[in-house]
Formats: sequence, C-alpha cells, structure tokens
Amino acid sequence: MASITPFRIAVADSDLEDLRARLARTRWPEAECVDDWSQGIPLVYTRELADYWANTYDWRAREAALNRFDHFTTEIDGLDIHFIHQRCGRDDAFPLLITHGWPGSVVEFHKVIEPLTERGFDVVCPSLPGYGFSGKPTQTGWGIEKIATAWDTLMSRLGYQRYGAQGGDWGSAVTTQIGRNEGRRSRSGGDISRCVAIHTNMPLGFPPGNLENPTEEEKQALERADYYQKWDSGYSKQQSTRPQTLGYGLVDSPVGQLAWIVEKFWSWMDCDGHPENVLSRDELLDNVMLYWLTASGASSGRLYWESFNAFGGFDRVELPTGVAAFPKEILKAPRSWCEAGYNITHWTTMPRGGHFAAFEQPELFVEDVSTFFGGITG
Repeated sequence: MASITPFRIAVADSDLEDLRARLARTRWPEAECVDDWSQGIPLVYTRELADYWANTYDWRAREAALNRFDHFTTEIDGLDIHFIHQRCGRDDAFPLLITHGWPGSVVEFHKVIEPLTERGFDVVCPSLPGYGFSGKPTQTGWGIEKIATAWDTLMSRLGYQRYGAQGGDWGSAVTTQIGRNEGRRSRSGGDISRCVAIHTNMPLGFPPGNLENPTEEEKQALERADYYQKWDSGYSKQQSTRPQTLGYGLVDSPVGQLAWIVEKFWSWMDCDGHPENVLSRDELLDNVMLYWLTASGASSGRLYWESFNAFGGFDRVELPTGVAAFPKEILKAPRSWCEAGYNITHWTTMPRGGHFAAFEQPELFVEDVSTFFGGITG
C-alpha cells in the first residue's frame, strides 16, 4: 500500500520576495469605462488589494493558521494528492469527505473543519489534482470520473470503509460521481457501498424538456441561467478550451491571478456588491495564494478541459442525498429539477449565502451538513 506522508506548508522566503517584486512591477491597464464591476474587477479596488498583498498581508501568520490542521500527501495513480485529515478523536466518528472547486481551495473549509470535528466527524479535505499542493497531471485523463475513484481510494487508504461525501462547484460534480459509482457498484454485485450518502450545496439540476408553464421559482432559475451564459461564463469557455494559453498570464502575473479569482468571488458570493462584505482581504488572499504559490493557473483550468460536460449528468444518484440551497448560487435549480438526478431525502432552503457556502456561511453549512449526516449515522 502507498504511504501517507505528513505534510507542512512551508513556503520559501525567496517565493515571497519574488511575489512582492512582481507586484511592484505590475504594468497596470487603464481604468474601466463604467462605474461598476460590469467590465470586470475595477482598477481602483484591484490596486488597493495588490498594495495590501505586497505591504500588509502576512503570509507567515496565515501559513501558521493553515498548519493548525493535519496535512498529508499520498500517491494515487502516480499523482501526489494533498489533503487535510482532521480526526475528532471519537471511536464512533463518521468520516466526511469534503471537496472544493474552482476558484476555491481547501482554504474554503478553514472555518468549518473544527466545528465538524466537534460534532463527531473525521474530516478529509483533498486538494483537487492540479490545485494547491496536489500534484499536476502530466497526462490527460484526470477528469471527475478518475478523481471520484481516487477519492474513494483515499478514504479506503485512510481506513474508512463507510463514509459520507460533500461538495460544491467541482466538488459537487466529484461528489455526484462518487454517488453514481456506488450505484454502479451495487448494480454489478460489487463490494458493499463505502460512500453511504452525499450532500451538496450545488446540486446538478436541469429544466425538463416540456417546461411550458414555468412556476415563479422556475422563471427565476431560467433568468439566472440566461444571465450566467451571457455575462458570467467566459472563464469556463476559456478554461475548457484553451487553459494552457490562459495559464501563461496567470502563472506569470500575481495581479492577473488575483483578478481572475477575486472577480468570481464578487460575482458568486452573497456579498451585496463587494467581496469584503463577506470575506476579509486576508481570506481572499489566502485562497489566491494557494494558486499563486503553486503556479496552478494552467493546471487548475485543465479540469474544465477534461470534464466541463460532466455537469450535464448521467446516471441518477440513488444514495440518500442532502442539499443546502443557497440563494446566490451560480445556478439555482429548483428541487423538482434536481430530483431527476438525485434521491433527495433532505433539502434546506437557506436564508442567505452564495456559491462558497462553507467560506461565506460556516454556521449554516455546519448545521445542515451535521443534521443530514447525523440522520444517516443515527
């Protein structure tokens, strides 16, 4: 069996000096022609955030805070996978696998890991291949199907033969695939199910083909989808078609990487028009740093090239499925649209929050996840 190796985040001083030097040499564009974010992240705010990053942000303090968790790496199918594995210390602990997406990272979960362990969960948070401190695939094939299988291998390697899975964004796609795989295993007469239930804050649901008289909720969902396609999905087209071309700019320019990520946090959070209404500058930059320090601009985008069509769905997930529906999710599918793809046994309509649920609303997230999986394990 492959070894599991303790890991500690330890960024070289030279990398931090290089970052500050690059920030100081930024060649800035002219300001946008509008007085809002409709052309992208505004110049004034970007310069403020870059200046804070260069002169005030304390990575060493943030690094120490992230290192309060237990980090590890292990090789799966020739690729080093980084993950946090925080045990609760209870004999009856229930293992919970939580997967992030783009443009997120394991930083998203820093406010929910400890509360979940206090509620009796062993928490496992892997970094997706090509993201953060995980290895970067050098060959094609690392799409959500392979990641889902790798995550099941990881949980087995950690000694868990029964676990729950949770995710949003790409984490939702991976978690959904884990659920599908369990159904295939069962139909083929394979081993007893290891993943016993899934939970997502971004369920994959689509309107039926004969939607002639949509409800008010369905109209809002259709409007949201139309807006996304027209004004908010350019990043996905670029990353799903030419991630390598994009990567040169993101890996070379810290401001380019910052702008590419923070604009999506503004757009996808329930933040009343400004990302710092929900997250601090330090938190925003913590997440950006996991892309910048690991030069993941191209490698993270390749997951779109591998699997963007996987959001279309295939087999129905028959495992018990919990959903936390946050009002500012990118695509807010009604429950009726989602039930075609999932065996939904728990649905919570949240009062506030957006795409980055654990980051934005950790208390609501922890309560819903605990309630759902508590019903599975109780």
